[in-house]
Amino acid sequence: MLEFVPFAIIVLLVIIIALSAIRIMREYERAVMFTLGRFSGVKGPGLIVLIPFVQQIVRVDLRTIVLDVPSQDVISRDNVSVKVNAVLYFRVVDADKAIIQVENFMIATSQLAQTTLRSVLGKHELDEMLAERDKLNLDIREILDSQTDAWGIKVANVEIKHVDINESMIRAIARQAEAERNRRARIISAEAEQQAAQKLVEAANILAVTPEAMQLRYLSTLHDIATEKSSTIVFPMPIDLLRGLTGPAAPGDARPPATASGGARRSPKTSE
Repeated sequence: MLEFVPFAIIVLLVIIIALSAIRIMREYERAVMFTLGRFSGVKGPGLIVLIPFVQQIVRVDLRTIVLDVPSQDVISRDNVSVKVNAVLYFRVVDADKAIIQVENFMIATSQLAQTTLRSVLGKHELDEMLAERDKLNLDIREILDSQTDAWGIKVANVEIKHVDINESMIRAIARQAEAERNRRARIISAEAEQQAAQKLVEAANILAVTPEAMQLRYLSTLHDIATEKSSTIVFPMPIDLLRGLTGPAAPGDARPPATASGGARRSPKTSE
């Protein structure tokens, strides 16, 4: 019985050492292996066998990581203070660089995203932050991608989620938008008056060429103003006909014609 106890202990130690030497890596994981402290390669996925007490591994997740960038106080180029938060999508493409080149790639990427967000947005005005988010997202992503490339990290996308503005600035923006709408309304009204005047001139020219069209216009106007219970009849009469009915003008009403200079004609002097 006493001889069986050391044998059981030895078997138990062998099992523990064997279990410590076996690692199973999932499909989205990689193992950065170190042999006596020196980098010896990237293993996985699948079954990995280590030399106990000689080799060590660090697991790295290769899936896309969603990082929420905290709200940052930003002063725009037109001296407006806003708070901006964003979300960052990135993943590790080189596991060895992510472990060896930087102490903690998650914290490093988060801090770099915050500083880049403040520096990029500080170069733009408030209107650009609100209207050109796609362009700003692209600029931030390119800067982050170029700086994190040495860490083995690929930045897939950056999205600005919200831009917080204080109440006084919101009221100022509302007044500006209202003034802009009033300006557009006045311009549209003026353009409508101009187009109507042009159409009236064209219509007058057509009526001047064909006087018969004026009579048709009169009849059309009578049709427009007529109602079922109307008792008033309006019938247009040509002005030339009225002049013929009134007869010729009286002789005393005739005025002497004006001279070329605009004054009245003088009567000749009688000789003495």
